[in-house]
Amino acid sequence: MYSYLLGSLYLGWALGSNDAANVFGTVVTSRMLKWRTAALLGAAFVILGAYLEGAPGIETLSGLAEGQTLASAGLLSLAAALAVTLLTILKLPASTSQAVVGAIMGMALFRGQTVDWNSLLKVGICWVVTPLGGALSAALLYLAGRSLVYRLRISIFRLDGYVRAGMILAGCYGAFALGANNAANVTGVFMGTGLFGLEGSAQARVLALLAGGTIALGILTFSYRIMVTVGRSLYDLDPFSALVALMAHSVTVHSLALVGVPVSSTQAIIGGVLGVVAVRGLYKLNLRALVMILLGWVATPLLAGLFALAVARLLLPV
Repeated sequence: MYSYLLGSLYLGWALGSNDAANVFGTVVTSRMLKWRTAALLGAAFVILGAYLEGAPGIETLSGLAEGQTLASAGLLSLAAALAVTLLTILKLPASTSQAVVGAIMGMALFRGQTVDWNSLLKVGICWVVTPLGGALSAALLYLAGRSLVYRLRISIFRLDGYVRAGMILAGCYGAFALGANNAANVTGVFMGTGLFGLEGSAQARVLALLAGGTIALGILTFSYRIMVTVGRSLYDLDPFSALVALMAHSVTVHSLALVGVPVSSTQAIIGGVLGVVAVRGLYKLNLRALVMILLGWVATPLLAGLFALAVARLLLPV
């Protein structure tokens, strides 16, 4: 029975490998922290966030994935993981929440199931809100922070120390938000399958802890490469801008986790970076990298849906 979890565990690992960049990518590429230190902090706080606040998102996603069997839940998790892994290899930040929803839609199409359109609409609206919220938050934080530095006449040396400490704290907060929000993407589809012989909040808590552990493993083992795309290829961030983008990401993702909607942390951090860019001026923006990232967002649910259809046709009875 537990072999059906392998696809989900793989998805959690792929999520951690890809989405760690959204938390510590700007921190590492601005040389405020070494990758190894960032990975250890990220892993610890992801597990904490998933365990303490991952259950609401799991319950929301379980409504969208209602009616799954252990076999179909495992296979759609595998399909989503394959999509995220392929985009990671291509160095494109992928939306894991979009991959999971795309895989759910593909599995529903194969099994002839109806879709919970209310849950899908709620998630879809939040997909739009996420990058916009990240951009708006970043713009406001940047303007407020710059004004504060000017008013207090903080020296460049003191500011560097404040920014370094702030980025470490913001990264830990971001990792906590990542775990809280993305636990649902990893194990939420198993909520109604009776796995572990548990029900309700007890099952949600166990699933959230399992998700946090697998995300942490991905962060520790294979997260470095994608950090370059987020932190350096899109926009060459100075330390203060990196801190603002990270805080905007973390506030946005955590806010949506509290209302129980799993969203894309990738979209949140890109929105945060673009918010900073909009305030500072667009002349340094790498448009080619931005187009590739947007292409990845569109391709993610479509690719996951196709993978779900393919593995279902191969391994499930019609």
